[in-house]
Amino acid sequence: MLAPVSDGGRSRTLAAVSVTVLAWASAFVVIRDAGRYFDPGALALGRLLAGSLVLGAVWLARGEGWPPRAAWPGIAGTGVLWFGVYMVALNWGERHVDAGTAAMVVNIGPVVIALLGGWLLHEGFPRRLLAGLAVSFAGAVIVGLSESGGGSASLLGVGMCLLAAVSYATAVVGQKPALRHASALQVTTFGCFIGTVATLPFAGQLVTQTAAAPVSATLMVVYLGVVPTALAFTTWAYALTRTTAGRMGVTTYIVPAIVVLMSWVILGETPRPLAYLGGALCLAGVAVSRGRKRRRTPVLPDRRRVEELGAGR
Repeated sequence: MLAPVSDGGRSRTLAAVSVTVLAWASAFVVIRDAGRYFDPGALALGRLLAGSLVLGAVWLARGEGWPPRAAWPGIAGTGVLWFGVYMVALNWGERHVDAGTAAMVVNIGPVVIALLGGWLLHEGFPRRLLAGLAVSFAGAVIVGLSESGGGSASLLGVGMCLLAAVSYATAVVGQKPALRHASALQVTTFGCFIGTVATLPFAGQLVTQTAAAPVSATLMVVYLGVVPTALAFTTWAYALTRTTAGRMGVTTYIVPAIVVLMSWVILGETPRPLAYLGGALCLAGVAVSRGRKRRRTPVLPDRRRVEELGAGR
């Protein structure tokens, strides 16, 4: 059971969620732009290096120390899957599909979170979850069909975005237990460190491509490390300690809409028409899976009728 949250605590949690959503939405757009100059692995490593520097400095300044041993399995999973696999897969996917399409496909993550919770945490598989999974899968297929006009490369992009969604969802399921033992800053900082180590094989690419890229592209990589990584992953972890993983997943519903708007204004691109239908189905599936059955409210008899019945006894 989570402890009751005060009004001030709810406000801080809402603020943390808002920062996370806006920062992650901007990341989809910036990745699409920076991907013209950096390969997926190099872009991930550059982002993680910038994030590690900022998070490491804050961690040292706060003097929070090393995370407890019990938190390390979750931290390691977060580092490898979310900071490592997710970032490389998303960067790869956005080389072949637009930012809005990528955001819509990745946003089936909450359904995967619920599915993994039923399997790994023994929470069961309610009918709503299975129905939502089917709807979201159909949406992902439609998005893939919408991109089939771009050839096998576009389908590969959708596949990479699906891999990113599964990676991040798996990491969230493991991150929640870690936050019972370590602070949000500790989990985020050491997860970022592990992700950086995991992507070090791309160091050669990063050095070569940074030398050839314009300064504006390098600044994009720094932005990805400071804002959507160091800041937003910390605010996510902070909010996750105060609610459930499933509810946090629901907060990402709005990300695709923001991404489509940002990519239209900044990049001048929008998803294909059929992708909107697929994206809507992806989000509808998430909504169905997280919905709750309405409890029937008993109909109370009319007061006058009760009095009449009482008088007739």
